[in-house]
Amino acid sequence: MPEPTLAAPAVPGTAARPAPARRRSSRHGSNAWAHVLLAAGGVVMVFPFVWQVLTSLSTNAQVMSVPPVFWPGELQWGNYAEVFSKLPFLQEFWVSVSITVVRTVGQLVLCSMAGYAFARMRFPLRGVLLALVLSILMVPSQVYLIPQYQIVNGLGWLNTVAGIAAPGVFSAFGTFLMMQFFKGVPDSLEEAARLDGANPFQVFARIMLPLAGPSLGALTIITVLWSWNDLLWPLVVSTRAESMPLAAGIATFAGRTTTDYTVMMAASVLAMAPILLLFIALQRRVIDGLAHSGLK
Repeated sequence: MPEPTLAAPAVPGTAARPAPARRRSSRHGSNAWAHVLLAAGGVVMVFPFVWQVLTSLSTNAQVMSVPPVFWPGELQWGNYAEVFSKLPFLQEFWVSVSITVVRTVGQLVLCSMAGYAFARMRFPLRGVLLALVLSILMVPSQVYLIPQYQIVNGLGWLNTVAGIAAPGVFSAFGTFLMMQFFKGVPDSLEEAARLDGANPFQVFARIMLPLAGPSLGALTIITVLWSWNDLLWPLVVSTRAESMPLAAGIATFAGRTTTDYTVMMAASVLAMAPILLLFIALQRRVIDGLAHSGLK
């Protein structure tokens, strides 16, 4: 005869656990609200770009109309063709490319070497020099406009790619970014390389630099975005439209005669397209690089 089974007695003071189905429903409800908030934030962030594209395909009468016309009846694709007739777009485009390449290469070389020196090497006045470099992050860049202009003018670099690109070949942020990465590299790798007879430069070039790929990728994207959109400094040192980058050229186009908003928006879309595609393709490297460097 089978023995009767007894139910386990309830422990006093303990609450009954909620049903799994109820927990799942509450979790799904919170996720739904999170998705709604994220979607609303995405719409708010994308709306200016959509408005810019629609403005570039409208007429000036539609742009100036009250109330504003959101969707143009007939798309004016000819506005993009007028960009090349009213602006030296191709010349300004190559100036932007040249400045961006020079600044990016300079920051990758100089900031990586400076970051490695501050993170892994010991030398006199290291703390003082590091404090001076990091103090640049606390001072607005407009403070340096007059001395930088005097230096560039003394070198005869006004209205040249070198004069526009020179102040951006090194940055305190890039040095700090690379220094944070090199601090996280295990000491055993550097010690093993030195036991094999490698000097400090060989350790940097053959051991540290190949490991810094994510941080170098993040620094590349950040420098490209900043250099491509730089406006104030090019306006100071360049006075001819042919020597200006795209950001400065489009800005000066707004005040020459009557402002043609449709052509200006079309030029802005064309100027933004290469960098937007580059960022979409490499945005994972930016996130990985910042994560590896310890920055938040």
